[in-house]
Amino acid sequence: MSNPAEVKAVGVSVDEEGVGAPAVVLEAREELLPIFVGPGQARSIEEARQNVPSERPMTHDLLVEMITDFGGAFDRVRIDDLAGGTFYAKVDAELIRDGERQQKVFDARPSDAIALAVRVDCPITVTDDVLDRAGVPADALDVEDVDDVDRDMSGW
Repeated sequence: MSNPAEVKAVGVSVDEEGVGAPAVVLEAREELLPIFVGPGQARSIEEARQNVPSERPMTHDLLVEMITDFGGAFDRVRIDDLAGGTFYAKVDAELIRDGERQQKVFDARPSDAIALAVRVDCPITVTDDVLDRAGVPADALDVEDVDDVDRDMSGW
């Protein structure tokens, strides 16, 4: 079964030694799902969440513009597998051509899929299997609401 999810936070994790890695934290089924991502994807997701304009289109902005200009739409992003510590995602999209709707499914890195979803406001879902294996109770992580924090993304 799939569960609706939303981006709870984007930031840098910190371990006992003070070493951090960029992460996006999803909230689904009243649990948190931390996914470590690259600095570029973290920045792209957070800038889209905060509606930070860029002088030139970012890769995710370009993809959204191209797909929509060609008559496509993003329907849903699914975080649907976890293998060997790596999360897997799918982007469900559609194209209407000559009045006929064509469904498409694309494999994606979760970070890229989430970056697209926040730009077009499409639903994000996470499967029960992924949450059962990697989800943590909401109070297990110290996650500050990004809206209440001034993030300096220059180091990402």
